[in-house]
Amino acid sequence: MNTIIEKILDHRSIRSFEDRPLTEEQIQTIVECAQAASTSSYIQAYSIIGVTDPEKKTKLAELAGPQSYVEKNGHLFVFCADLYRQDIVSEMEGTDVTESLESTEKFMVACIDAALAAQNAALAAESMDLGICYIGGIRNDLQAVSRILNIPHRIIPLFALVVGHPKNRSDKKPRLPKSNIYHENGYQEDKQEYIEQLEAYNETISDYYDQRTKGKRKDTWTGQMADMLEKKSRLYMKDYVEKQGFKKH
Repeated sequence: MNTIIEKILDHRSIRSFEDRPLTEEQIQTIVECAQAASTSSYIQAYSIIGVTDPEKKTKLAELAGPQSYVEKNGHLFVFCADLYRQDIVSEMEGTDVTESLESTEKFMVACIDAALAAQNAALAAESMDLGICYIGGIRNDLQAVSRILNIPHRIIPLFALVVGHPKNRSDKKPRLPKSNIYHENGYQEDKQEYIEQLEAYNETISDYYDQRTKGKRKDTWTGQMADMLEKKSRLYMKDYVEKQGFKKH
């Protein structure tokens, strides 16, 4: 097993950081690694906003939870689906690409491009012994995030990535069994087998929380997911996405 694989398999989210900013060299390296990710048809339909302004970080931390580690970290990156530059390309080249940019396909392309770039950035950061945590909480109020970050039309802030020097390393959470994730030559839809796999996984997760909290928690994974999905959240998203010029057809 090589060091890259070891680093990937050792991933865990970090939510407590030393009061030490990343160096410009570290930021540059992380961004360059993000840009090295695969991109659909070379479109590079994403942007990264680095947030260093303390007031802006405080506001984003409040919107995201509140989550203190969105404010207190080494650096805050916000990854955006970005088709704004394609509008500029259209103007430069004298073409009309509106219908294409407003398609569901290009919405997916922009989201996938941003996610691929972010995971490259995360792996680069972890390879430098930095800790990371993805922050989906900024989607609690994207209108407010857009005002804070001066987001123009055809750009959607998707998530943030906090990076920094870990104050302490959290335990690694067990993932679903491979048999529940990997399907060969087609989706294996055996409901009873799925249930048995999930029941076994529930025992693993319950033991994980029991040991981590010394008996204070014994959550199951399916229980967590059911509780989370039962709560309606971010129902404004369809309107916001369309307002930003995405996914109209």
